[in-house]
Amino acid sequence: MQYNNSAIVIGAGIVGLATARALAIRGFKVTVIERNEKPTGASIRNFGMIWPIGQPDGYLYNRAIRSKSIWKEIAQDTNFFHSETGSLHLAYHADEWLVLQELYDTFKLEGRPVALLDKNACKEKYRHINLNGLQGALLSETETIVDPREAMLKITSYLQEKYGVNFIWGKTITYTASNKIWLNHETMFADVICICSGADFETLYPEFYYKQAITKCKLQMLRFSNQDQNIRFEPALCGGLSLMHYQSFKSAPSITLLRKRYDDEMAEYLKWGIHVMVSQNGHGELTVGDSHEYGLHPEPFDRSFINEMIMNYLNTFAITSNWKLIETWHGIYPKMTNGDASIFAEPDKGVYILNGLGGAGMTLSFGFAEEIISTI
Repeated sequence: MQYNNSAIVIGAGIVGLATARALAIRGFKVTVIERNEKPTGASIRNFGMIWPIGQPDGYLYNRAIRSKSIWKEIAQDTNFFHSETGSLHLAYHADEWLVLQELYDTFKLEGRPVALLDKNACKEKYRHINLNGLQGALLSETETIVDPREAMLKITSYLQEKYGVNFIWGKTITYTASNKIWLNHETMFADVICICSGADFETLYPEFYYKQAITKCKLQMLRFSNQDQNIRFEPALCGGLSLMHYQSFKSAPSITLLRKRYDDEMAEYLKWGIHVMVSQNGHGELTVGDSHEYGLHPEPFDRSFINEMIMNYLNTFAITSNWKLIETWHGIYPKMTNGDASIFAEPDKGVYILNGLGGAGMTLSFGFAEEIISTI
């Protein structure tokens, strides 16, 4: 392979891998350096949802759709689990159902593939949802599920084999400047250096991060096995609380009234940023979450009552009688506090920071990296 320039990517999370791909396609000889022996951060501690429905119309939705197409391309090339399940958003109260109907009208005008289902249609199609009190559901076709633990490892192999990307594992970059990095006692040079360090604001350019409208978000999640292997949880499931979480849902005129009821009746859920979703991987395992605690120094300890709240809400819309808990964990990701969807900056000549995608890293990273690298 003929290379025009060299690039170093710091961090092998999803933003780092997407950046490595975008650089390699543009003719760079790419080296990715990761402080851990394999990906261990937020990029493997999530649902594995590629989630265009959560993005507002315009460049972010288009970025999500582009990212989804790249995920599909890589999954087909490497044969990792990849299911275009779509998503099902359930309403059990009249105000939730009204918001879903309003979103349906908006999304149809935007050209999104969505449908409204009444209770009878849901009963005919899905065995895994709670029908008691169900008003109806919004079905979206754009969402895709991968298993992030499997996918992240497969993507590294894909980048090595298809684009000749070199990976250095278990090494920490202690300092960077224009066109060079210090790796322990070794100096390495590159035409372009991209820092994709996720929630690590302390190691490289801490003075830059100190000035940004950015914080960290800790989430708690659970994984279950399903003893009934005949049931697939497809599409991915969402309860009404998820309507509070995603930017695109704010377009519904009645969302403010729904928020007011939640403030009155579910204040504790909102306090801990809990909204509940379910995805299922290729082994039939079910990932459930999550919560959102914001701050630069998240507590290292998981709170059992948060997991209990998640499960209590889950049982209002999903049939879980055959589930067995197998894992719990937390993840930490960077989050912009000013409403921006990302950070792209050049703190030194030839040194670029790509970060701040929040909880949408799986959904946006591939499209984001393509757009950013095309400007370098």
